[in-house]
Amino acid sequence: MTFDIPRIPLGRWIEGGLDWLTTEYSMVTRGISRVTQTGIAWLNDLLMWLPEWALLAAIAALCWKLANIRLAIGAVAGLALIWNMGLWNPMIETLTLVVIATLVAVVIALPVGIAAALSERLYRSIMPVLDFMQTMPAFVYLIPAIPFFGIGSVSAIFATVIFSMPPAIRFTTLGIRQVPVELIEAADAYGATRSQKLFKVQLPLSLPTVMAGINQTIMLALSMVVIAAMIGADGLGSEVWRAIQRLRPGDGFEAGIAVVILAMLLDRLTQSLRKPRREKG
Repeated sequence: MTFDIPRIPLGRWIEGGLDWLTTEYSMVTRGISRVTQTGIAWLNDLLMWLPEWALLAAIAALCWKLANIRLAIGAVAGLALIWNMGLWNPMIETLTLVVIATLVAVVIALPVGIAAALSERLYRSIMPVLDFMQTMPAFVYLIPAIPFFGIGSVSAIFATVIFSMPPAIRFTTLGIRQVPVELIEAADAYGATRSQKLFKVQLPLSLPTVMAGINQTIMLALSMVVIAAMIGADGLGSEVWRAIQRLRPGDGFEAGIAVVILAMLLDRLTQSLRKPRREKG
């Protein structure tokens, strides 16, 4: 004798929720879409307006200033290779998406991480949500982005922010919670207020850990904007996707190499911000 267990209509509930959100908050999503699209176009046009050699020189100078001469030379060599392969404009489009998505993710993640570090109840509530967000396959985030913002770069930004935000929240919380109790007690002894302890003790001491979280956010954002080419995002991801569709492995590998170069450059730059000045060079 068998029993038919009724199937939980979880998929229908999710679809109904998405339909309700897109209907009730369509004005909000359209406003966000317009603002985001304006930001993408503005930053992209600015970077495109600069001559290739000028932007390359500016990035090399930034690498030299923040890190060392070796990174500056590596940046020049890598970006010159991207330029030579004819992938400069797609690289700029990818960089624009990564920069905007990272800024939005960090602006949301830092306050949430600070609040979770200072509130045990919020910490216990938010950790399962972050676990869920980090274990969800990246492609799934593309599904709700389309009904909210349609096909294109805005949906890519939305999916990228959701996908890349958890590390910044986790590392911010971890950094603040790892500040030695003795230092907090010393600040209390000197009569420091809660905000003074946060901005003059906890955040400065946790900055290396926070920067590690931002570094991970940038790397996840870069991987996601490549995947987001499937929903119409421009950039190096679209070059890879086009090469797959047209069975051009050479073009695909060229675009993949450009992604690796950009990822290494961003990774080394953000890592250099975690080191004291005396360690650089």
